[in-house]
Order: sequence, then structure tokens, then C-alpha cells
Amino acid sequence: MSVHQAISEHSRKQNQVVMNFLQLEQQREAYIEEAIVLCRNNKPFSTEKINEVTKRINELARKGIAPQRQLVTKEMVEEFVSRSH
Repeated sequence: MSVHQAISEHSRKQNQVVMNFLQLEQQREAYIEEAIVLCRNNKPFSTEKINEVTKRINELARKGIAPQRQLVTKEMVEEFVSRSH
């Protein structure tokens, strides 16, 4: 494999990681917003979907390209909602 091909392949793989990260980040934000809306309306909510996506993001982060994200607790959502009123 030529140097050019190796660099192109490396760039392609990095680009794929970044694209995966952006999709997961968007999904994570949507799940967070869903939990916030439910909490504001005093309805039951879970952070399970948020944290499933967060774990996938953190797997990408181990490759050194994507940033890590913190797992979210119900208390964090409740605190955010109480501060935003």
C-alpha cells in the first residue's frame, strides 16, 4: 500500500469516527431534551437511553478522536429542571 493510500485510509477512518460521534451526540441531546420535558411535566422518565448513547460515544472517545461525555443521572435532570424555572 502506498503512503498516499495509507493516509487516505486513515483519514477516511477518522472521518467515519467523527461522523458517528456527531450522530450519537445529536441522538444523546434529543434523549436529554425528552427527559427534561417529561421531568418538567412531572412525568416518569429514565436516563437509560441517554446513557446507552453516552457509552457508545465514550467508546469512540477511547480512539482519541471524539470527546468523552458524562453519564447522566435522574438527579442531574431534576436539578437542571429546577434551576431553569
